Amino acid sequence: METTSIPKPVPVPDVQSAGFWEAAANHVLAIQRCDQCGFLSHPPVDICRQCLSPDRSFHYEPVSGRATVKTWTVVRDAFLAGFAGDVPYVLAEAELEEHEGLRLVLFLVDGNESEMGVGMPVEVVFDDVGDGVSVPHFRPAVTR
Repeated sequence: METTSIPKPVPVPDVQSAGFWEAAANHVLAIQRCDQCGFLSHPPVDICRQCLSPDRSFHYEPVSGRATVKTWTVVRDAFLAGFAGDVPYVLAEAELEEHEGLRLVLFLVDGNESEMGVGMPVEVVFDDVGDGVSVPHFRPAVTR
């Protein structure tokens, strides 16, 4: 019997997230910032959660990609077939150093569950998954 590899899903940008994915393709982590009040939002939104500006005016601002793990889990069952070869893997929610409360949930690479802990410093790395498409992940921070 022939085994076929099922690819991982590739991001499909929409109006709100296009700036995030454009930056990621260039290995830059960029977060949506409201032009009215300066609030950082992730995931991207259509109306600012802070000032509720009807202007819908945002830009994407590069951030350091350095963060601190707030919680994490080990995924032992691939809910999407494209991730079957990765199990078990760690998903971590980490707070970006630029803004208290701004958190991202990303795949942890170059680490394992025995190293995980709340407060662990992580940094962004990028996985080139296709032509002009990169997905941000976390890895344990080398230095801070």
